[in-house]
Amino acid sequence: MHQNARVEAAPQVRPIRLVLRDDDLGRSRLTVFFRLLLAIPHLIWVALWGIAAFVVAFVLWLAILINGKAPTGIHDFVAGYLRYATHVGAYLFLAANPYPGFRGAPGYPVDLEIGQPEPQSRWTAFFRIVLALPALVLAAALGGGFSTGSPGQSSWQASTSDSSVSAGWFAASALGVTSVVAFLAWFAILAKGRAPRGLRDLAAFALGYGAQAGGYLLLLTDRYPSSDPELAEPFSELPDHPIRIVVADDLERSRLTVLFRLLLAIPHLVWITLWSIAVLFAALAAWVVALATGRVPGALHRFLAAYVRYATHVGAFVYLVGRRFPGFAGQAGSYAIDAQIADRERQSRWKTVFRLFLAIPALLLSGALGGVLLVLAVLAWFYALVTGRMPEGLRNLGAACLRYSAQTYAYLLLLTDRYPYAAPVLRPRPEPEEPEPPAALAGDAF
Repeated sequence: MHQNARVEAAPQVRPIRLVLRDDDLGRSRLTVFFRLLLAIPHLIWVALWGIAAFVVAFVLWLAILINGKAPTGIHDFVAGYLRYATHVGAYLFLAANPYPGFRGAPGYPVDLEIGQPEPQSRWTAFFRIVLALPALVLAAALGGGFSTGSPGQSSWQASTSDSSVSAGWFAASALGVTSVVAFLAWFAILAKGRAPRGLRDLAAFALGYGAQAGGYLLLLTDRYPSSDPELAEPFSELPDHPIRIVVADDLERSRLTVLFRLLLAIPHLVWITLWSIAVLFAALAAWVVALATGRVPGALHRFLAAYVRYATHVGAFVYLVGRRFPGFAGQAGSYAIDAQIADRERQSRWKTVFRLFLAIPALLLSGALGGVLLVLAVLAWFYALVTGRMPEGLRNLGAACLRYSAQTYAYLLLLTDRYPYAAPVLRPRPEPEEPEPPAALAGDAF
């Protein structure tokens, strides 16, 4: 893509839209090395501006309660703060390279487009702080909030790595996604001078959701934030990978099974723990054979693949991403949220010998995404009990998290030597539509 091409991260109908104004992944090693120090003036200014913005937002709240619409001047002041905070976040988390200005002016590589004031419901404005809490909790998990580990993934962790990696996993889940992304990207950029594409796209998606949540809280819009990964599709890539996620589930949820979901999952949690013990020995045998022959034996590949599929099914059930009770065999195509795993292929012996160490960055990011899974499961639990449905955005985001986890553990267990891809999308980038020829030139005009 041309460096100056403009790619939007959301449909035009959304009042707060993340925009990527270039696709340049190059980064200056010098400014990246000192990025946190360079960002200090911006962190001070964003804090001061934020205090003023929250005070002004109270005036905005009163104006909407009285008139049902925000005054343009006050709206623009708060919008400027939100745009500037997004610029600072993109710079701090290495999603963008240029040093941002202090005015929040449009034109930064990772930018916001915020619509003009529109009429808002007085009722939703009156209860805005309460209504915004679920979105703010999810934004915190995506952008640096505290979250705990996930039961399904912690059982994978206990069976596939030592205590030091497990401690790192729990630390990652407490830091939040963008913090872990920035930590990993920092080392990658110092080594290569470029930001990994998947990490950049994941950070941009998290910043975009945080901007939606902030804009909703600050009364710039009464459109509730969307967590659907399709918002990242216009600027993200999804390359071919041997491990893919298939989402064929509907959004209906039985209130009864939702209410007792954790109790219903106990047999699966016991079984996956027992299966994990066998997987530990199978993975060790596969490692030895792959070092000698460059391939994992077919029987071991099928056994390990069934385990990764089963863990994906269980994770989908526990976190309400999937609707129905899964089977215990991890059979391909047996669950509506499924991991498709390609047949075995030759693997690099160098990657195989250092596989555990190479997988540590992916395990850290998988831990952070596990925290997101836990948060969205809690939010979806309450929503499904009331409505009998799973929010589509939460379902799709959960599926994207499960996809990355499946790729991570498939890599660790030698099912593939393709590294996990972090972009939070479920479908490839849509192809641009070609303009239709004029009517006089179309069809059989000649």
